[in-house]
Amino acid sequence: MATAPFLAREVRLTALPSGLPSPEHFAVVDVPLPAPAAGQVLVRNRHFLVFAALCSLIGGAEGTPLPALHPGDTLFGPAVGEVVAAPDGSALRPGDAVAHMYGWRDHALVPAAACTPLDGTLPDPIAHLAPGSTAYGALTRLAAIRPGDTVLVTGAAGAVGSLAGQVARLLGAGRVIGSTGSPWKAERLVSELGYDDVVLRGPDPFAAGLAKAAPDGIDVLLDNVAGEQLAAALGAARQGARFALVGTLSGQLSANRLGGAPVEVDAFQVILRGISLRGYTGADHPDVAAEWTGRFGGWLRSEAIRFPHTVVAGIDSAPQALQDLIGGRHFGTVVVEP
Repeated sequence: MATAPFLAREVRLTALPSGLPSPEHFAVVDVPLPAPAAGQVLVRNRHFLVFAALCSLIGGAEGTPLPALHPGDTLFGPAVGEVVAAPDGSALRPGDAVAHMYGWRDHALVPAAACTPLDGTLPDPIAHLAPGSTAYGALTRLAAIRPGDTVLVTGAAGAVGSLAGQVARLLGAGRVIGSTGSPWKAERLVSELGYDDVVLRGPDPFAAGLAKAAPDGIDVLLDNVAGEQLAAALGAARQGARFALVGTLSGQLSANRLGGAPVEVDAFQVILRGISLRGYTGADHPDVAAEWTGRFGGWLRSEAIRFPHTVVAGIDSAPQALQDLIGGRHFGTVVVEP
């Protein structure tokens, strides 16, 4: 069992970028950690998640459910680790595995109430950092996949998308199409994750590529990107199509880091074809997380699903890991092992 440290290391924002953040806008600093106070536990983080939404939080995108990040703030996000120390009377004990939102540091003082004990439902603790509950919730609560549906997943090689296509298939989809900007990612989506076809983002209009991949149209959209890809999906929608919007990467990863990505919608066609267009957030569906964890654990153990992820070693590498994520250099979920 690990012992309590005198110092912890954490990643802080040091300056606001004029465009997308890069390693020069962050610093890894040492900070003293006191013993846990009443209601706190000290956790040694084993892994924490690197996620694109940090780009919108830096400087303060309006309306986001998470707090904005300003110079001097420590970054945060999902993490898994083990309890190192806890005050007398705490329900958590040293050695307990937990998940929490105090990532981007090697040790964290965490309110005990903000820790979720890990019970072994998932075979690997890192799998608790997979954002698959977003895909699962959107595809079960909003899109209601029906047997034989043609499903389009935009941003299919990302953390959500790399699970979404597999989940869609397990829920009964007949044809699953993805989008990505990289030929090597497209090949992996087909060969490893079971996508039927992939539309490459590139110089040609996305709508033309989608028309080739789905000549009969699409029934369901799981959208991580918005922008041009959402507009093309609207044009390819079949009667009664269900669209679940979970991300806006085309805006979040743009130079101005805006969360939004404006799309021109032909409202007349939406009405005529009975298209539903709904946004998904986990906070609106609090029952999904536990349901997803149970099903994900079963699918992992039976090898019905794969969890593509990259582990980056060392907290000093975390700022570069974020830049590499922004640049599309990774496939699936990206985590740091501090």
